[in-house]
Amino acid sequence: MQNTILIWLGSLLGVLITGLIGYVAYRFWYHMGRLPKPPFQELEAKPAPENWSDDEVTFTWIGHSTILLNVYGTKILTDPVLGEKLGLRIAGIVHVGPRRFTPPALDADEIGSVDLILLSHAHMDHVDLPTLRRLAHPSTHVITASNTGKLLRRMPFASCKELAPGQAITTEDGVTVTAISVRHWGNRFPWNHDYGYNGYVIEKNGVRILYPGDTAYMSMEHLPQKFGQFDLVFMPIGAYKPDSYQAAHCTPEQAWQMFKESGGKWLVPIHWNTFVLSREPVDEPLQRLLAAAGEEKNRIIVERQGETFAFHK
Repeated sequence: MQNTILIWLGSLLGVLITGLIGYVAYRFWYHMGRLPKPPFQELEAKPAPENWSDDEVTFTWIGHSTILLNVYGTKILTDPVLGEKLGLRIAGIVHVGPRRFTPPALDADEIGSVDLILLSHAHMDHVDLPTLRRLAHPSTHVITASNTGKLLRRMPFASCKELAPGQAITTEDGVTVTAISVRHWGNRFPWNHDYGYNGYVIEKNGVRILYPGDTAYMSMEHLPQKFGQFDLVFMPIGAYKPDSYQAAHCTPEQAWQMFKESGGKWLVPIHWNTFVLSREPVDEPLQRLLAAAGEEKNRIIVERQGETFAFHK
């Protein structure tokens, strides 16, 4: 009798597991079937960071949330993701994850060694371990969110400093980086409940730059009161459909509203036109952002990967 019950329970468990796998597979393929399928896009511009001046602030949008800046001689790279695909490589053979439809404006060799890497949170479209291994250098320092530094263990960086919102650090060459709160989440896998997530304020020689990483809408009216006027504001504008995604990602209209609340001078749209992560058409985020800006759309700069912008105080 006991053996019969065990066999029956085992069969029931097998049916439940098979049903769960089938449901997950169905939801995955249903979601994938509703995603846009854009053709591969060639770059329209190619940056030349070797020609940038250390007497001003220069930057280029490499793709997604990856930005290379030269801030008065300090080379800073945000959330570097340069690979062809996101996600996981299984058994070293199968790579599961979305593929780029726009190539990075610079590869690791063209970027070269940088002084500082900023990591906002551990999602795979912001922390790409193969990219970080390529960029690891004994002269490069890393600032990352709470409890995420372990991901860089054994990589030969000069240092890795974790910051929680409200904490700040000033580098030897005079760059102050302050972590700020954003509306997002930090898990890399379902069990990483302790992983933090940040935005950053970057300051040097009187220039202020706001890099929120990823965020849903949140009021930014308090930021200029605390830090002063921002020269550059990098704002994510993609991955907002279906509407449930807006719990972690702002819409283009909300991005414009947050930019206005921040008191920034120029807005640089990021987190779009690189990977298909959601259901909105790939060109829609910029179209909606420009429409929201109206007569002030000239304040939106660097609309395509590889474009370069420079200024000085």
